[in-house]
Parts: sequence; structure tokens; C-alpha cells
Amino acid sequence: MKYKRILLKLSGEALMGAQQHGIDPQRIKAYAEEIKNLHEMGTEIAIVIGGGNIFRGVSGASEGMDRVQADYMGMLATVINGLALQSALENAEVPTRLQTAIKIEAIAEPFIKRRATRHLEKGRVVIFGSGTGNPFFTTDSAAALRAVEINADVILKGTRVDGIYNADPEKDKEAVKFDALSFDEVLHKGLKVMDTTAFTISQENNLPIIVFDMNTPGNLEKVVKGENVGTRVY
Repeated sequence: MKYKRILLKLSGEALMGAQQHGIDPQRIKAYAEEIKNLHEMGTEIAIVIGGGNIFRGVSGASEGMDRVQADYMGMLATVINGLALQSALENAEVPTRLQTAIKIEAIAEPFIKRRATRHLEKGRVVIFGSGTGNPFFTTDSAAALRAVEINADVILKGTRVDGIYNADPEKDKEAVKFDALSFDEVLHKGLKVMDTTAFTISQENNLPIIVFDMNTPGNLEKVVKGENVGTRVY
């Protein structure tokens, strides 16, 4: 097993499945099974999940809403997704803790680095909700920040496409996939991996990022074993 402790970043949109919004119970159940397989291998798993399937702060602000208010709504959306994923994992008999950057004691623990690390050491999956707890920061930034805080070996960014391309593969049939890229190459080529803040945090802390297709069964396990799946940025 190549990576012992991982930070898995999932987009909120990934939970929609074939729906236009909300949470697809079958999709979240499938993700829980993938995560369970990893857990049984002894991998320490932390997860950051987006909220775009419920509410996006940026789009709310573009409709005239106050950006700070809109971002807080987006943070609450990530907590809803975190609760859903926690429930799916516990149904699959995987011990899970949800920690949030904004205090909601009735439903989740506050984020405390030492406590999160202890949960991981004890074999619990830890889900980090509400991003960084600050407006103007994306869940990509939260993923990079939490990964560094818990000393993760890698950030695994689960998406709908099987890696990083020189163009959007869903629109351009001639798009070429990269197997591996350095941080400098990503910047030089102007490729979009994560937002700039997240990318900078990863680069400064030498934390590799692997972008892969989360919707292909078995991919998550292959990535953690070090197989050539997706695109590795190092």
C-alpha cells in the first residue's frame, strides 16, 4: 500500500448521480462501499466534501446575495453532505466522525487537529465539514489545509473524469491526458487542478495531488496502492 493516510476530496456534485441536484442514495452508498474497502485495508481516511449539489456560495453571490452570507450557506450545505456520507458509512459498519469548522455541537464535533488525528489512528474515518469555516475559501482550500494539518500522505481528488487533460475531455474529443505533472508544469501550462490557494498550500508543503475518476468502481483502491490511475501532481 503506497499511501497510509489520505485526504479524499469529493465534490458535492458527485453525490447527485444522475439527478439535477440533491443526494442520490445509490451514489452515496456506492462511495461508502469504496471507502469501506480502503478502511478494511488499514488506510487512514479523512474526507472533505463540497456542497455544490445543494448550494454554491459563488452562484448565490452572482444572483445578488451577500457573498459572506452565501458562503456560509454553502458551508452548511457541506455539513448536510457530511451527515449523509457519515450515515452511509455507518450503515456499512465503518466508524465515522464528522468534524466542522463552525460550531454545530448538536450534530458534529468541532474541528480539533489532535482529536482528528487520534480518530484516524484509532481507525475511524473523519469527515471535515463547513470548509475552512471562513467565507471566500473553497472546499478545495479546506482539503489542502486539512491534509497538511493531519499530515496526510496525499490528496486524492475524486472527479467525474479520469485525470487532468490539456482541454475539457467532456467537450473536446482530442483532449490529451497527462499521467504525471510537476507543480511547476501545471502552472506553466495553465491547467486547472484545484483553486490557486489550495494548489499553493499543496506545493509549499510538497503534498502530492492525484486527480482520478471516483465513479469507476475499484479506482480509489488502485490509487492508494500506487497503481497508475488518474493524474499525479507532485
